[in-house]
Amino acid sequence: MAEQDGQMPHEPTDAARALAARRGRRGGLLPEALSRARAGTPAAPGTWAPRVGIDLGLPAAAGLGPATYFSDLATPHAERHVRVCTATACFATRGGRHLGEIERELGVRANQADPAGGTSLQTVHCLGYCYAGPAALDGTLPRTGADLAEQLAGSKPPRAPEIPVADATGDPVLLSGIVAGRPAWGTWRRTLARLSPDDVRREVAASGLRGRGGAGFPVADKWAAAGARPGTVVIANGDEGDPGSYADRLLMEEDPDRVLEGLALACFACGARRSIVLVRSEYPRALIRLRRAVAHAVADGHLADAERKGERRPVVEIVEGAGSYVAGEETALIARLEGARGCARPRPPYPTDRGLWGAPTVVNNVETLASLPWIVENGGDRYARYGTSDEPGTKLVCLSERFVRPGAFEVPLGTPVRRIVDELGGGLRSGAPAVLQVGGPLGGFLTDADLDVPLTSKALAARGAALGHAGIVAFDTHTEPVALLRHIWEFAAQESCGACSPCRVGTRRGLELAGTGAAPGEPYGRIARLMSEASMCAFGRRVPAAVRSLARAYGAELTGWDR
Repeated sequence: MAEQDGQMPHEPTDAARALAARRGRRGGLLPEALSRARAGTPAAPGTWAPRVGIDLGLPAAAGLGPATYFSDLATPHAERHVRVCTATACFATRGGRHLGEIERELGVRANQADPAGGTSLQTVHCLGYCYAGPAALDGTLPRTGADLAEQLAGSKPPRAPEIPVADATGDPVLLSGIVAGRPAWGTWRRTLARLSPDDVRREVAASGLRGRGGAGFPVADKWAAAGARPGTVVIANGDEGDPGSYADRLLMEEDPDRVLEGLALACFACGARRSIVLVRSEYPRALIRLRRAVAHAVADGHLADAERKGERRPVVEIVEGAGSYVAGEETALIARLEGARGCARPRPPYPTDRGLWGAPTVVNNVETLASLPWIVENGGDRYARYGTSDEPGTKLVCLSERFVRPGAFEVPLGTPVRRIVDELGGGLRSGAPAVLQVGGPLGGFLTDADLDVPLTSKALAARGAALGHAGIVAFDTHTEPVALLRHIWEFAAQESCGACSPCRVGTRRGLELAGTGAAPGEPYGRIARLMSEASMCAFGRRVPAAVRSLARAYGAELTGWDR
């Protein structure tokens, strides 16, 4: 296809991209336009979203589709808008009872506005306060703790502690700024003065660095797949999403310059002149601090303010998410940036061949990017000495509120989970035996007998768990296994993007079966097999595995769910 309207040539592969081909990149204006429209009304999307699409020269459905998909757009917004976390770590604190307490104190039901339009309440899956939950955002102001409902009602003083942080490596990589006080941008200046893109790529390849967003794909291989072709775009995925993890929030809020420096290095290695950072809307402080850091970096000459021929410094744009777990998957993330619903897309084509607006696109997680300055400065071989021979490097591990010492800890990969739980986390506050969820909402569950497993993707997978973002959520004896089972299915049913029938139908059917309280029969076995084998993306494929892992952890209390 010939270049049109000065845009990158591409081949449409679905309806959204075909629409983009006919109408240029107007779809890219939709996210911000829809957010502005939502902020001005508590009404349902059907009354305002079609007009947003039409005003941009797009079909009415182009506005209505995203507005009914993303929770931030679909949920009514009154003058006072409260977002309350109902994700796994907050659920674990009190069995999810905090939501009902907040509804009673505020006089409004979840995901509705009160009749007078003064207050609206939205449930969200993770605000990144897993170490102090349950949590809520009152506008953009965080509130946390067992008395959350009273804080929101104004009868108790607000409370929102900072993230506790500690290094367990002796020479931190990801926490080199936050803990060790090393300033950012020095590696970037030296790279521009002395190194070539090949030099950066060689060091990253030698480091063995894998993506820290869950998939664990080798970073150097992903960069090579993009091939430094003209028009390449690098996207920093800050849509962390995994309940139980707040590593990306920590990095974006407390060391945004290091994240941006890593992004600049990735752009340099990939020959990209344009980059985007997508940040969860649930992280308002991260949005503010990243935007401020970009402005300072442009003023200091580290980043460019516009794309220019021969310019080696990238342009960085900060984009706010709109409330969707699956939109953190790279093809769904790209769909979101193009103005479509944040649904996963079939692969191939892979984003490195045909991504954002048809351009080669590299998507790297925030934690992945934050590792790059240290690797380029100190050498890939030195980084590879951390961790194991198969999985080198370090990882930020996040412990939930049930631990004696919750917080974010940088550890070498391969560290025994028992050491993380007992030595770093101090065990559980209740002192009771625990079941641990490792690797996010669709990770797996470990019992005390499993805790000697090393923290690596391969070792955790062998026990039915996953590394993911390395969030560890603890459940004590107060957690009812059946309630936790329903919670997992509720999360899956609410967050399924609906793009494929196995996941869309399977998660809802699973929730129905879990709601009966009885052991499922063979029909669930068929559902689990279909989801595992035929779902389009890892979300749907991982749900049955997470449920199976939970059933094995609790044994007879969840009979029949270990299929």
